[in-house]
Amino acid sequence: MHEGLPPLPSLFAPLKLAPDEDARARAMALAPERGGGLLPWLAAPDRIEAALVLEPEESLAAARAGLLAAASAAADALVVLGPPEIPVTLRWPAGIVLNGAQVGEAFLGAPPGLPEEAVPDWLVVGIRLAWRHPEGYEPGRDPGRTALAEEGFLEIPPGELVAAWARHLMAGLSEWQSRGFRAMAERVLARLEVEEWMEGARRGLDPATGALLLRREGAADERRPLEAA
Repeated sequence: MHEGLPPLPSLFAPLKLAPDEDARARAMALAPERGGGLLPWLAAPDRIEAALVLEPEESLAAARAGLLAAASAAADALVVLGPPEIPVTLRWPAGIVLNGAQVGEAFLGAPPGLPEEAVPDWLVVGIRLAWRHPEGYEPGRDPGRTALAEEGFLEIPPGELVAAWARHLMAGLSEWQSRGFRAMAERVLARLEVEEWMEGARRGLDPATGALLLRREGAADERRPLEAA
């Protein structure tokens, strides 16, 4: 074990945080000094957070698609560790969904003020997953949200979930690098929920920006960008 995590490849530098900290904020604060591979994470009574510092080689606009890779890796980890046949999907742009209810989301952090065409020195991608509902939560109050403890993950140590996410993320990024953007895009699109505003459209991802492209016959392409995420 390293700081509560199962063994990970040496390229990772885990950093366990206190339950009241913010993994994204700490990763962004430490990224200029610590560089790629830094993995701040925390396990709080209500949530699990993890962030990974990357050192991209492409522009910020193109590197934003790392947000999709982080969400896809979380889905992969939940499929492997969770109860058999539990449905795990993604909700645009970075929602992570179990049994039709959102259990968390991926997030992104970049150097402030950096132009979209510039190559960032670092980029942070991460996930935030609900572990338990807050104290006093009334079941059924928000059927669109769920927590891992309610979906059969209570016996899975949080550190094991974080380690599985980190491994799947690096495998996905390696595939992206070796096989091209399309390989990563196909994995994301295969899990992406078809919402009402997507119906009747062919879906794709723009390799230059990670934007969702919706193509309908006789109509101009519709774009849903990642910038807002």
